[in-house]
Amino acid sequence: MPIFELELNGPNLIKDSERSGTAKSLFWPWCGANVSLLALSYGAFFLGFGISFAQATYAAIIGTVLSFLVVGVSSLAGKKSNAPTMILSRAAFGVKGNIVPGALSYLVFVGWETVLVSLATLATGTVFTRLGHINHNLSLIIGFVIAVSLTVFGGVLGFSTIMKIQKWLTLITVFMTIVYIGLTFDNVNWSVVTAIKNGSTEGFVGALIFGITGIGLGWVNSAADYSRYLPRSVSSKSVVGWTVLGASIVPIILVIYGSALAGSSKELSDAIAMDPIGALTTLLPTWFLIPFALVAILGLVGGAILDLYSSGLTLVSIGLPVKRHIAAMIDACIMLAGTIYIVWFADNFFFPFQGFLITLGVPVTVWSAIFVADVILRKQPYSETDLYDANARYGAWNKRSLMLMIIGTIVGWGLVTNTFASWLSWQGYFLNIIGGKQGPWAFANVGVIAALLIGFFGHIALSRKAISSQESF
Repeated sequence: MPIFELELNGPNLIKDSERSGTAKSLFWPWCGANVSLLALSYGAFFLGFGISFAQATYAAIIGTVLSFLVVGVSSLAGKKSNAPTMILSRAAFGVKGNIVPGALSYLVFVGWETVLVSLATLATGTVFTRLGHINHNLSLIIGFVIAVSLTVFGGVLGFSTIMKIQKWLTLITVFMTIVYIGLTFDNVNWSVVTAIKNGSTEGFVGALIFGITGIGLGWVNSAADYSRYLPRSVSSKSVVGWTVLGASIVPIILVIYGSALAGSSKELSDAIAMDPIGALTTLLPTWFLIPFALVAILGLVGGAILDLYSSGLTLVSIGLPVKRHIAAMIDACIMLAGTIYIVWFADNFFFPFQGFLITLGVPVTVWSAIFVADVILRKQPYSETDLYDANARYGAWNKRSLMLMIIGTIVGWGLVTNTFASWLSWQGYFLNIIGGKQGPWAFANVGVIAALLIGFFGHIALSRKAISSQESF
């Protein structure tokens, strides 16, 4: 049997004979996807809310664990019923109605895989430029080839390959990250860090929300893609526990350490704002720059692989009549084109593009809350065959859930500010209620929490009876 084989399953149900393993196996894909050195830069972003190191530490722990707890609960849907996330979502939105959150999720997947590969490419260019021996454009090409090759290899071949690759990506990246911490630990000035005064409640809430949305929440729409291969007999608590542990442990450590580094040096903190990965090289000896480039690429690729795999599944689930691996190859071509444009042609595209993805993140957040509420409300496994039949128990369109998405999105956009692009300045139209666009809550992004609450409690209130009726068949 080949070491790496093409996964032939797509949005179809996984046969019981193909379901194996334990909940521990979930540790590797989630750890590998969240071991990126970008989390070190997040430490500077946390302090940017005007809070202390202690507050940043609490926000990192609470925000990361809470966000991945949502991912863990969503993973239960895959264990209960052996289908991908965006197929299981049909139970809440209808077989045809699910095309709305499916299309949004697809855009987010493709967008973030492009951002991650672009960051890996740009980080390589920064590292080799500092070395001074390799042409900058050539160094970009080297980073591009490595990042794209690994991402496409894992994302196209599928589940079995991803589970193998992510384990090795995790082990290598964690080891090299420990070396990075050892080499830079002397740059932490604990007296300066601990002297940073506590910030406001609004600042702490803003950092907490940033942790929830920037670290974990974006993985909810792929959670069941990896748990669907587990036997139904696996403990639900173990599924949630191993997901949360694998996904949370490294980001928490890196964000806290990144906060310590950034809190020790305003120059570093300012540099991170301009170049999140490259700025971290300024603390390193020259001999470690090549290994640093490798760990930067591998850490970012770990997340890109999961994005590419799930984007292919999502594209097929919303109706494209091709095999999963063909859909993943289509997404890879889009990712290639986007990365080439961002790295070699765009002068002012990256930040507006991030703003576009954050804007999409609000309706996806509403969907996440609805999906999690749906998983919690259902006491029985999904009726798997009905997930593929618009005339069966889940229906074609669930107007209640779609209306919740609209309401949650309108409220969410109204309570966030998005400074990444001028064309997004229309957001925040409800902020006058809590002090205006320049008020103390302006940059706390409380609209994300509002979107979560509307989706979660709205679905419980509106769909409890309908779900009970579905399960009585």
